[in-house]
Amino acid sequence: MRRQRLGVSTTQIILLSFLITILIGAGLLSLPISSATGEAIPFLDALFTATTSTCVTGLVVMPTVTSWSVFGQVVILILIQIGGLGVITIMSGLMILLHKKMGIGDRLLLQDAFNLNSLSGLIRFVKKVVSGTLLIEGIGALLYMTVFIPQFGAKGIWISVFTSISAFCNAGIDIIAENSLCDYALNPMINIVTCALIVLGGIGYIVWWDVLRVLKKARTKKVKLFRDLTLHSKIAITATLILILVGAVLIFTFEYNNPQTIKDYSLLQKMEASLFQSVTTRTAGFATIPQQNLTNASSIVCLLLMFIGGSPVGTAGGIKTVTFAVLAASAFASVRNKEDTEVFGRRLTKQAVSKAVAVACMSFIILFASTVLLSAVTDASALDVIYETVSATATVGLTRNLTASLDSVGKLIIIMTMYLGRVGPISLAVAFKRSKDNQNMVRNPIETISVG
Repeated sequence: MRRQRLGVSTTQIILLSFLITILIGAGLLSLPISSATGEAIPFLDALFTATTSTCVTGLVVMPTVTSWSVFGQVVILILIQIGGLGVITIMSGLMILLHKKMGIGDRLLLQDAFNLNSLSGLIRFVKKVVSGTLLIEGIGALLYMTVFIPQFGAKGIWISVFTSISAFCNAGIDIIAENSLCDYALNPMINIVTCALIVLGGIGYIVWWDVLRVLKKARTKKVKLFRDLTLHSKIAITATLILILVGAVLIFTFEYNNPQTIKDYSLLQKMEASLFQSVTTRTAGFATIPQQNLTNASSIVCLLLMFIGGSPVGTAGGIKTVTFAVLAASAFASVRNKEDTEVFGRRLTKQAVSKAVAVACMSFIILFASTVLLSAVTDASALDVIYETVSATATVGLTRNLTASLDSVGKLIIIMTMYLGRVGPISLAVAFKRSKDNQNMVRNPIETISVG
């Protein structure tokens, strides 16, 4: 295989692909043509913007709507699309479009990038991912146009396309206003479309095709829709719904009488704003409520939702819903003194549980290190710092107004956190898959220890 001849592992290719994309993007954004004023943006700010775009995070050190020219915004949007789909997916899609033959090495790389268990139907899978993404983003843009064209005229078309891609890719970057979507907190169309795009992008491509498979099957014979889904889809859908609903209820409760957020809203408007806040914390990063105005209780709820994030093989970040569900199921199994971890009547493999623990631990280590480092270089409150680092680690993009005030060291810390938060879990997933194929047959003796 080509990558073996070059002595480069799959993990290194994935890491380098994101890094190279970020550096190219930073170079383009640092050009005078990318700036709204025609003067070159400092390279560190360009690097921060390229990183947050490619890692589909959404934290920005300068307002996207006023700081970047149309050229700069186009560069940012391309980086978001590449980051959402993945560099490997984009390159593979171009090879398919140009009718280039993909060797076994390319297919294995794709398999690792998507964290799939088989090479079967891989090219077809990539085609469906790209076409499905473009279709949903296109529909989202058309729906946004019903609001943005009457408001902004012809410019509303560009705003609609940008917002749709950003929402689907869970990037949270917009070119509407400096306060994100706060001006549209009570606009049903913007709320519904944005939430739908966030969930569709974050639920994962595997779930898409599985749901479509079951719906297609239901046309010809009687099936129980949920029962016939794969275990992965059942876990992802159930965890997503529970987290969104529980999050919305808690935020609604904690913010109900908060005069800085939703106190003056009607009951339906309070429910709408609470639901949007719960959805956007799934690593999307759009805000209809200023995050610094949330109560401490709501902020803590949002921290947990952000850290969990979306589902595997999608555009969202975080440790992922399935990882969280596996950890919870494993914990309950241990409490009940059961040897096997079971979900929906199925037994999970030991490797799945170990992988979930590893992903969660890696994310926590990145989060802890960045929190300590950022705390050392800023005078912000502990809650503001943790909110910032969780947002960067889980590639969310929500901030309590700290990002814009970061100094050079603080920006570098967040840049590294966003990069590691995006590529870390992917690389770990690849490493686990490879280690399974190369297990050492020599095993050390067992010795008991005390835990807890």
